[in-house]
Amino acid sequence: MATAEDGGPVLVVGAGPVGMTAALAVRAAGLPVLVLEAVARDRVRPGSRALFVHRRSLRLLERVRPGLGTRIAAYGTTWRTRRTLYRGREVFAQTFPRVSGDGAADLPAFTSPRQVDTERFLHEACADAGVEFRFDAGVNEVRVAGDGVTVTAEDGGSWRAGHVIAADEARSGVRRALGIPLEGTRSEGCHVVVDVADPPGGDLPMERVFHCEHPGTGGRTVLRVPFTGGFQIDLRCRADDPPESFGTEKAVRRWLPRLVGEHRAHQVLWVSRYHFLRKVAGSFADPSGRVLLAGGAAHLFPPFGARGMNSGIADAVAAAEAVSAACSEPSRGPAMVAGYASARRSAALHSSEAAGAALDHLRPRPWKRATQRAAAALSPVIPRCGEWLERAPYGSRGGPARGY
Repeated sequence: MATAEDGGPVLVVGAGPVGMTAALAVRAAGLPVLVLEAVARDRVRPGSRALFVHRRSLRLLERVRPGLGTRIAAYGTTWRTRRTLYRGREVFAQTFPRVSGDGAADLPAFTSPRQVDTERFLHEACADAGVEFRFDAGVNEVRVAGDGVTVTAEDGGSWRAGHVIAADEARSGVRRALGIPLEGTRSEGCHVVVDVADPPGGDLPMERVFHCEHPGTGGRTVLRVPFTGGFQIDLRCRADDPPESFGTEKAVRRWLPRLVGEHRAHQVLWVSRYHFLRKVAGSFADPSGRVLLAGGAAHLFPPFGARGMNSGIADAVAAAEAVSAACSEPSRGPAMVAGYASARRSAALHSSEAAGAALDHLRPRPWKRATQRAAAALSPVIPRCGEWLERAPYGSRGGPARGY
């Protein structure tokens, strides 16, 4: 395989949703591509993880592989009702009308499959598109010289390419090898995420519920989101909560029944704890313009607002388009990559700012807690007060999609 620059195939590092999207976009441009993945071929990523695929992402997936966005949308769950409660009392509710139709023009506003299912659809599309994979190939060295990049794996395997798109997530070996820093913050306290099975015909309403200061958890905030085959519970712990109080499977079985009923405490599929990270790479490309960062290799956001994977999918398509332009017109290559790096870093900084606003709302200072209490009290007569509380998980105005 060779690119227009005779530097070897385009390399994509990372076989998650962002990496596979980048590979499909490269193939859609008619270029050969090889994907390097650090873990084994049969590794299964547990848990729901990146739960929302937004309409814009579905459209991008349709663009790089016709039919892909439609298949993911059809498989995933699209709930139409969202509710917000404050200390057990509903302060906001909205049900969206059902949209009928078929095809890419009628893609839903979002769909909610588990990440493992999204990856399954992407991998099938990659196989059909002729994408090649190398597994057990964790990258530990990247050398840029002349008209190409040499990437070396931990086992000594080596590949040369005209361009590299690094989508190898938070602990990116490519970013580390290039010495590009991640800049930002790590929040105090943690969140506990629990996946609970809900088989077809289950009695839990198909609704997204945000519960501010849930009385069944001692005033901790809870978010419940359906996905295909179950639902996710996200519990916000306090900064001084010991992990064993809320974040272990044993602890979950103590507090979960107070949220969703005793019988569901025995249907737990997965439990995980995480801290909020708001970090953006200092640069989205190396100085030569040969290596581009995308997705978790370039930015880390809190999960509220579903910015991480969706922003990464936008990164992936934009990075592939920049690489394609650089291969077809080498003289324009540096400018195209620089444009990619500037635009996508600006989008990431915007998303980081919105995520920060959400954190301020979810972990309020005393004055903001008083404001929330007042908004909840006024919501029956001033509906906009309840809507303001509803927007807490998404950050600043414009909703979760701005800044992608």
